Amino acid sequence: MIIGYNTNGLSNHNAFDGLALLAKTGYKSVAITIDHGWISPRDPNHNVQLQRIKHFLNENELANVIETGARFLLDPEHKHAPTLLAAEKSEVQRRIDFLKYCIDVAVELKSDCVSIWSGVKPADLTFNTALERLVDNLAVILDYAEERNVDIGFEPEPGMLIDNTGRFERLTHLIDSPRLKMTLDIGHLFCLSEIPIANYIEKFADRLINVHIEDMKSGIHEHLMFGEGQIYFPPVIESLRNAGYHRGVHVELSRHSHNAAQAVRQSFEFLNPIIQDVMMNDNSTPD
Repeated sequence: MIIGYNTNGLSNHNAFDGLALLAKTGYKSVAITIDHGWISPRDPNHNVQLQRIKHFLNENELANVIETGARFLLDPEHKHAPTLLAAEKSEVQRRIDFLKYCIDVAVELKSDCVSIWSGVKPADLTFNTALERLVDNLAVILDYAEERNVDIGFEPEPGMLIDNTGRFERLTHLIDSPRLKMTLDIGHLFCLSEIPIANYIEKFADRLINVHIEDMKSGIHEHLMFGEGQIYFPPVIESLRNAGYHRGVHVELSRHSHNAAQAVRQSFEFLNPIIQDVMMNDNSTPD
């Protein structure tokens, strides 16, 4: 596995300054959150930036995933809106068009996946009705992903319709697509008392395509710097190794952009020794 960083924690940086900081620090993967200044579809020059980023990633041998959790990219007044659960078909279509754009970017950058989530359940819908709407709209995305040979990493997100791994599993029973994979956030598991974390990594190992990591406290959905929460990380990294996970483990500290340079270095200095120690003590034998 390799250490990565989510660009939602670099929102005060020029994209190329941010990427250079990650490469210089030693990161080998980047979770690119499509947002203002980061390959935004609203930028008339986004194709030029896309090609420059592609060149940078290739030159620095950086893997990548595409993240779609920009807060106010599509709607300047409503966080994360619109979602696949929106009432108006035109609003749903805006999200679908955006996700298709992200899939196209992933093709160009040879990304491991495009990471998405459900959105918050509208207050006027029952859970089952909202789930039906999600399944219908997600099917459109998965069909497009299949056409473009891109995997979708669906992330259970606290506070949203699909908030935990149990509801994600239910979703997989309702929609049949080999492109429906999982983005697993380690802090979310701990926050929602889905512990031991290793059990959930093992359970979803076959679907695991992307990992987010940060510290967190039980019952509080707040992404914290390592050492400020309650998670003990060596067993987590060991379980990822045991599950055969070899892709990016992406630090997600979206509220640390004001201190990004320190957060980038501090996170790497915390995680790298743990990962190196776990990988060096791999007692598995080759086939």
